[in-house]
Amino acid sequence: MSINSENDMAADLQIGPTTLGMVRIYIAGNGIDLPMDFEPEEAEEIAEELRAAAAAARKANKKG
Repeated sequence: MSINSENDMAADLQIGPTTLGMVRIYIAGNGIDLPMDFEPEEAEEIAEELRAAAAAARKANKKG
């Protein structure tokens, strides 16, 4: 599966701070239980990548 492949999988996504000062992205679904912890700086880099991807998706939608 690639980033551009569609599928019917569903999962819940939670994002928040931990008591240890990390940022946790938690994904849970059918057969999936994936907590991922990041330093705050790493979380900010991920947020920047999400914003850039959203902008690129908007641009692609306008062309399509």
